[in-house]
Amino acid sequence: MTNNISRRWHEHCYSEENPDSYTFKRKPLKLVFHEAFNDVNQAYEFERKIKKWSIAKKEALINANWDRLKELAECKNETHFSNKPKEN
Repeated sequence: MTNNISRRWHEHCYSEENPDSYTFKRKPLKLVFHEAFNDVNQAYEFERKIKKWSIAKKEALINANWDRLKELAECKNETHFSNKPKEN
């Protein structure tokens, strides 16, 4: 999360300071998705949320495949209310 995407990108691409950082061993990097928010709290919550997503769900977001993203977001647990038989 940043208020200056150019600076943040430069930090990820060219900083060699922290060998424990996620991007340190994953170079060269490619920016595949970014989103702008008016509220820093919304940005923070969105970042926290997508970090927990599966790779398939992240790829659907990157590719703007909204149908696939919706499908992957649906709960598949048999105990979920949408999977219970409807009563007549």
